[in-house]
Amino acid sequence: MDLDVRPIPKPQRKRAVFAAFANLAVGESFVLVTNVEPGPLRAEFDDDQYGASSWVYLERGPVWRIRVTRTASTPLPRVLTDTRALAQEHDADASGAVFRLTMGNRDLDSNVIALPPHGTIGEHVGPDLDVLLHVIAGDGTLATEDGEVALAPGALVWLPKRSRRQFTAGAEGLRYLSVHQRKPGLGLTRRPW
Repeated sequence: MDLDVRPIPKPQRKRAVFAAFANLAVGESFVLVTNVEPGPLRAEFDDDQYGASSWVYLERGPVWRIRVTRTASTPLPRVLTDTRALAQEHDADASGAVFRLTMGNRDLDSNVIALPPHGTIGEHVGPDLDVLLHVIAGDGTLATEDGEVALAPGALVWLPKRSRRQFTAGAEGLRYLSVHQRKPGLGLTRRPW
């Protein structure tokens, strides 16, 4: 079957391709026909459908024809990063997310957050989601409504939904992995295809 996306309005093309792929059984395929080089779409497929698809280029420009085959029923498990390497990075000025999940089709969010020495994340009330933190490097404190919790490598910390919190990094900075259910309506935007 051919899936010719040329007549489909550009904002709807990616959705049409992912929907066609979702309807395939393992071993089934379609031929994607487009007049745009599909590199960004392929990169997104490789991220969202890791190991579950195969792309064979039949024609390359000005009209592109690619056989897209479902090779597994779901994306395959994979290693995303090595937190030991993230813990050993010594960029003292690093601040914010130094790792994040990028797949569009997921139920979880996860980030590795870096705070520079003595850096803070100001007091705030957390989201309507429980959050699990794993401290991977440095040290610091977590201020709560009723005192402080010491943070050191290996600490596994549960932040109940809507709990009041503030983070302060120690002299070496602080890096931690956070994991929580994906917040509705949020996520990274991808470049258009």
